[in-house]
Amino acid sequence: MSHDSAAAPEAAARKLSGRRRKEIVAVLLFSGGPIFESSIPLSVFGIDRQDAGVPRYRLLVCAGEEGPLRTTGGLELTAPQGLEAISRAGTVVVPAWRSITSPPPEEALDALRRAHEEGARIVGLCTGAFVLAAAGLLDGRPATTHWMYAPTLAKRYPSVHVDPRELFVDDGDVLTSAGTAAGIDLCLHIVRTDHGNEAAGALARRLVVPPRRSGGQERYLDRSLPEEIGADPLAEVVAWALEHLHEQFDVETLAARAYMSRRTFDRRFRSLTGSAPLQWLITQRVLQAQRLLETSDYSVDEVAGRCGFRSPVALRGHFRRQLGSSPAAYRAAYRARRPQSDRQPEPDPAGASRPLPPSEPPTALPPETAVPFQTRRTATPMPAGAAGVPGQRSAP
Repeated sequence: MSHDSAAAPEAAARKLSGRRRKEIVAVLLFSGGPIFESSIPLSVFGIDRQDAGVPRYRLLVCAGEEGPLRTTGGLELTAPQGLEAISRAGTVVVPAWRSITSPPPEEALDALRRAHEEGARIVGLCTGAFVLAAAGLLDGRPATTHWMYAPTLAKRYPSVHVDPRELFVDDGDVLTSAGTAAGIDLCLHIVRTDHGNEAAGALARRLVVPPRRSGGQERYLDRSLPEEIGADPLAEVVAWALEHLHEQFDVETLAARAYMSRRTFDRRFRSLTGSAPLQWLITQRVLQAQRLLETSDYSVDEVAGRCGFRSPVALRGHFRRQLGSSPAAYRAAYRARRPQSDRQPEPDPAGASRPLPPSEPPTALPPETAVPFQTRRTATPMPAGAAGVPGQRSAP
């Protein structure tokens, strides 16, 4: 998925300066970066696959600091180019950054700023988004990163509109992606943007990956809280919400428990978790529904009630938006993949449990309509009560 913003059309219309070439891709490497993420743009843009119908890019591998560059497993790399080579690139990719809490070298940040000013497309894969944010290139823009690091990105750079749900975000001349595999998704998207679906499809076949994936990062999220929230007074409210998902409550209830106004609570919650409280609450309810569908024999109606949704319709809508499937189809697919003996009963909030029938055969997966891929997408405000909680408003 990608995300649109009002700034994208203006950004997309900017032209490259005369010395930069659209077909030249510079990959900016730093010491301490993981080798897997670093290798993704090298493989996509650095191998000649014209025999398969993939137009050729010219790759420049640039060191963002003095080498040798140490990477995963103690390997040492020597980049053939330095920061000066970035001045020729129409696209600059930062595949990773070694630390989400330490600042990148100022010389590298200056090179990225100049490239952006001269019309180059700037790309941050996974933790590479932290480098783009440090350069100020994400200020006022939508962006994403690995869901585990999204809260830290939102807290360190509050002017960045971090969306941890997306696999990647295309904001015209600045693009970011989630973790490892999403970097491949974004690189394929760049090829598709430059050369069309046929070229991207040919490249995907060579890489043996889907040409484009539907959905986002929601299916990979867990219920763990970011480390930064542990000592914050808001942690108690968040913990209470996770323990009471089976009850119907709204964000105003959480704000009242935190002794804050709704506006203050929204702002404080987003700074700590990287997500608006309404979206976080919906995501947690869907994750709980996912677990109940996997481990219990409750009907979809019962699952909706036990996850705090006001109706099965609300559950189905949010479940499909986050996971690309209906609850019934998800359960059927899960049971078809997993041996019956592996499934365990889910404890009832009241203390009872309802085990799955041991003799139940796998259910065939009903046909599902694929979620359409969108080249750009904007978040749609949710009407009051859409989250399955009364009186709920869409968070800003």
